[in-house]
Amino acid sequence: MSPRRPDCRTGRRRPGPCGCARQLGAGPYLLSVDAEDGFAQDPSEVAELASELAAAGAVGINLEDGLGPADLHAAKIAAVKAAVPDLFVNARTDTHWLGDGVDERETVRRLDAYQQAGADGVFVPGLADPARVTALLKTLDVPLNILYSPAGPPVSHLADLGVRRISLGSYLYRRALARRWTRWPTSAPAARRGASRRRTTRYRHSARRTGPPRAVAPRRVSRGTR
Repeated sequence: MSPRRPDCRTGRRRPGPCGCARQLGAGPYLLSVDAEDGFAQDPSEVAELASELAAAGAVGINLEDGLGPADLHAAKIAAVKAAVPDLFVNARTDTHWLGDGVDERETVRRLDAYQQAGADGVFVPGLADPARVTALLKTLDVPLNILYSPAGPPVSHLADLGVRRISLGSYLYRRALARRWTRWPTSAPAARRGASRRRTTRYRHSARRTGPPRAVAPRRVSRGTR
């Protein structure tokens, strides 16, 4: 569940995440909340949000670094684990999502800091190359989360590599939209024609009520007078 808001990165707390968690937290499933960067820069505020989410029924939380300072993100993770020890913290780094992912040492450095801070799992969206996934797994002591991509390895292959958690992101939503759009082209012109006919009918009905536009006769001016 991702409670996104237009000003998620302004540092202002929003009621959206907790409200959504309260609505969904009692369901027959395990609820994990994508809290982006914690909606705050102060680790204590992020910990407070995590406590509220846990109280609402969430069992896990995603925290992303957005390529901000790794030490700040580690401090947020540590604060959350101190406040809510049983909440699963999935620490995300964006080295492959927002960065170019060329220097794998930066990915390892960040993930190591997040593990040391108490993260229960790590998430590297954008990483898809099997060889690089395998190499990264050798540096981790916690489960690795990968974002599935249709252009990347299938789920079974990722599982065989040792990936313990696979996210779909917006993939299912985009697939549903794509299926819907494939049904629209044949019906859309008919819908447009129907709308055009309705507008024409309304105009004709209006014309019957008011009659055709009346021409205004030009004023005649006598040349003998002023």
